[in-house]
Amino acid sequence: MRAIENLEELETLYGPAVQGALDKVQPVITPAYRRWIEAARFLVLTTVGPEGTDASPRGDAAEVVRVKDDRTVWLPDWRGNNRTDSLRNIVRDGRVSLMFMVPGSNNVVRLNGRALVTADETATGSFEQNGKHPRSVIIVTLEEIYFQCAKALMRSRLWQAEDESDRVPTAGDFIRELDADFDARAYDDGYADYAKDRMW
Repeated sequence: MRAIENLEELETLYGPAVQGALDKVQPVITPAYRRWIEAARFLVLTTVGPEGTDASPRGDAAEVVRVKDDRTVWLPDWRGNNRTDSLRNIVRDGRVSLMFMVPGSNNVVRLNGRALVTADETATGSFEQNGKHPRSVIIVTLEEIYFQCAKALMRSRLWQAEDESDRVPTAGDFIRELDADFDARAYDDGYADYAKDRMW
């Protein structure tokens, strides 16, 4: 199978970008984009580092990030498994992308920019919930923001499909592949209770 190896070949195959796809890119968080972001409880954070790329789902009971101004959002990093893949990448290479999704909407909002990680108590303390604080806060400075074409979510029927989770392995099933004696059901039941009570 032959790979496309240069931009000229790729551009010949696809042709020029649709002008509207270029014109929609904004250098700041406009009022409409702010409303979208503040409605989003879920995003995917993508980062890049020496070992490669990383994509991490992030979610909250309310807005997943805090809009500080028209070029800055704060993303709390709540305590988890301590892998810190995204944070390690940001410390070494600040380039990030955030992909915001809102249930029921086939649009996606993408924010590209540069990030830093802070453990400053003013930042972490501002996200207090039930006496808990995030261990750090990711400060993202926007370089561009735009909405993504709805076709992918429409094709996948992401919001219209019935619950299909019984067709796929659980987290416990993945672990049991590594350890045949592992009690996958107890793990999944316990994790569901843990998540229900909120991780923080």
